[in-house]
Amino acid sequence: NGTVTVALLEGRNIPMGGMTHIFVLLKMGQEKFKSQTLCKSANPQWREQFDFHYFSDRKDVLEIEIWGKDNKKHEEILGICKVDVGGLSEKQANCLELPLEKQPGFLMMVISVAPCLGVSISDLCMCPLGDPSERKQIFQRYSFRNSFQNMKDIGFLQVKLLKAVDLLAADFSGKSDPFCVLELGNSRLQSYTVYKNLNPEWNQVFTFPIKDIHDILEVMVFAEDGDKSPDFLGKVAIPLLSIKNGQQSCYVLKNKDLELPSKGMVHLEIEVLFNPIKASVRTFSPRERRSLEDNRKFSKKILSRNVDRVKRISMAIWNTIQFLRSCFLWESPIRSLIAFVVFVTTVWHFEAYMVPLALLMLFVYNISISSPDKALIIQDPQDYII
Repeated sequence: NGTVTVALLEGRNIPMGGMTHIFVLLKMGQEKFKSQTLCKSANPQWREQFDFHYFSDRKDVLEIEIWGKDNKKHEEILGICKVDVGGLSEKQANCLELPLEKQPGFLMMVISVAPCLGVSISDLCMCPLGDPSERKQIFQRYSFRNSFQNMKDIGFLQVKLLKAVDLLAADFSGKSDPFCVLELGNSRLQSYTVYKNLNPEWNQVFTFPIKDIHDILEVMVFAEDGDKSPDFLGKVAIPLLSIKNGQQSCYVLKNKDLELPSKGMVHLEIEVLFNPIKASVRTFSPRERRSLEDNRKFSKKILSRNVDRVKRISMAIWNTIQFLRSCFLWESPIRSLIAFVVFVTTVWHFEAYMVPLALLMLFVYNISISSPDKALIIQDPQDYII
């Protein structure tokens, strides 16, 4: 197992045709990334970096597609090239000049392959933290004494996937073929499939390296459906900082948006080990870039919500303009007099620090009037049973 770091540098002699913009799609396995969209150029320069995960038991190929887009939002593929990751050297960075298939032009990139020791799948009897000697080594790795060694290695997550109960029946026979997908950041692991069962027992152990202690562990349950895409049965989202080590918990499955409960529960036992100093330093860095998600279908609910939001903003601006207009026209002498006194006082005592202070007060006000139920997108404490 390891990480493939792709530095997309530039393109050379790319045939643009009638396209006005250009971007690159990179795909390896189930992970996808999209580059920035640049203006028309035969030699575009991106200077971007992307991280993929590979597994030694799979023959992963990095697929690269160059796309063009015109002013009418029409997209057209301009070229394709592929890289066999298994054939690259792990000891040094690989500087590649990749020719496009059946098209003139090249892509310049640097690809580095680094082993990743934190991701693994094992049986319940072989869990890393179950071995006293290995547990001691992991504890020492994240002790205060090693706080300034390998700052990217923040912590270690072990998840025992025990079982699920009362799952939704996805087949006409009243059964399902469930499996689990566990995701932390850009690391994703999958359990084996239990066939014809609504109460599957996996008894598997998954481990992940922690890159950000503020990440959220997502556990998704799917049902196999032959050659078709698997059926979604439910998911849970668990913040790492809310985990109680070594405590077996039963989490209620929810829908994809984590807004409504789904049918079934999943039993997990989770342990998190991390170095507080490394985690604190990492907090000040940007979050790791997530893999490109699949394009979502058109949603009337989202459209209606956005339209209502625009209406509220427009009405607030209109009401503010009308209020100021009424003050200038002295429609209400008392209100206009108060507004005049406030204006003169503000101008007389104005200081630069008052601008961010006013914005902060507005932010706090909006937070206070927002509904807490709508703000929660993670697993609520009431949604699991000890």
